[in-house]
Amino acid sequence: MTEATLTIDELARQAGMTVRNVSAHQSRGLLPPPEVRGRTGYYGPAHVARLELIRTLQDEGFNLEAIRRLIERADGTDEELLRFTQAAHAPFADEAPEVLGLDELRGRFGAQGRPELLERAIGLGLFRPLGGDRFEEVSPRLGRAGQELTALGVDADEALDVVERLREHADAVSALFVELFLAHVWRPFDAAGRPPERWPEVREALERLRPLAGDALLAVFGLAMTDAVDRAFGAALAEGDKTV
Repeated sequence: MTEATLTIDELARQAGMTVRNVSAHQSRGLLPPPEVRGRTGYYGPAHVARLELIRTLQDEGFNLEAIRRLIERADGTDEELLRFTQAAHAPFADEAPEVLGLDELRGRFGAQGRPELLERAIGLGLFRPLGGDRFEEVSPRLGRAGQELTALGVDADEALDVVERLREHADAVSALFVELFLAHVWRPFDAAGRPPERWPEVREALERLRPLAGDALLAVFGLAMTDAVDRAFGAALAEGDKTV
């Protein structure tokens, strides 16, 4: 179907919306006007795609005014705008969250009788309450690292201290890479008027940022950890020699 053949009722049903919502989007300037034949307005594939874009952007947390501004600046490239938005909001980690019960979570943290530990872990973004006694562990990989620390004799409070400090450093590193992207990719693109033909280039640059940031951080951390261990154990061994 390439021509406008849908009435507003049919468009609403196909988009999974009410007629009232479709009309509201149109009055806000979010939806192009229909093709009027006689006294009836007809809608086509572009209207269906626009409603899908609006719904997706709302799911990503954008309000309707922000969506309107995005659509205006996108200059009709709904599909590319949708792809870029999905790329920007996709998790950088490639691991699937796991669901845990409250008893298992308490046992893992050794937190029986200390609900503040779980509250702190939730505040750090390690877990999301799902209702009842079920929680989503956002990063099972980080959870396994915490269990290993516990096995080494590190208590739950100190393990959460480590996570909190790591998060502070990670926030700074993340801000650095995001600023690089904004300065060298997004702002020049924005200053040029966001030309439609360059949307794929900008999206691909954002997608390339993921492995680049991860690889660079891991490599630098490896260098730093090697130096830190050398310094620490060099000093410890030297202290031991002095006492002999």
